[in-house]
Amino acid sequence: MAEKMSQWQVATAAEALAAAQFARFGWDVSVQYGANLPEFDLVVTRGDAMLKVSVKGSQDGGWGLTQSFLKNADYHAAADVWLKRHGNKTVMCFVQFKGCEPTEMPRLYLATPTEVAAWLKHAADGRGDTVLREFHQWGPSAQAAGTVDEIPPDWKMDASCIDRLLSTLRA
Repeated sequence: MAEKMSQWQVATAAEALAAAQFARFGWDVSVQYGANLPEFDLVVTRGDAMLKVSVKGSQDGGWGLTQSFLKNADYHAAADVWLKRHGNKTVMCFVQFKGCEPTEMPRLYLATPTEVAAWLKHAADGRGDTVLREFHQWGPSAQAAGTVDEIPPDWKMDASCIDRLLSTLRA
């Protein structure tokens, strides 16, 4: 297995791979320039269609999203605050390097912020979570003991997923 990457390396590789995949699906890709830019990393266009893409990379199986908004263990409220920070036409792209050799393509997922917030609220048997996990089976001492949280299969980045997101955002 490859050595662990730094956070900067994970973020850089994730953004580059997301841009490359959108280009492979026939989208024109613009990358934002500058540090600490708000909400999105890429803008992708195809004809009149446009998406703002926020890219999140991980090498541990999950993406921490709402920890900074968690107060009084209210996971649902934290997800709602996180959701309000995302505008129209924004999609989330999650890139997972865990279990992936440098010569292999990591797994990429796409979802709207609304879908992600709903997933976070549903996680842990409905208690909610601050981390979007690719796959997690809750252990016997957890409140959600025996349940499994897993990214929905239709979030896997492919042409049909992108089309689904476009139709969702147009509605």
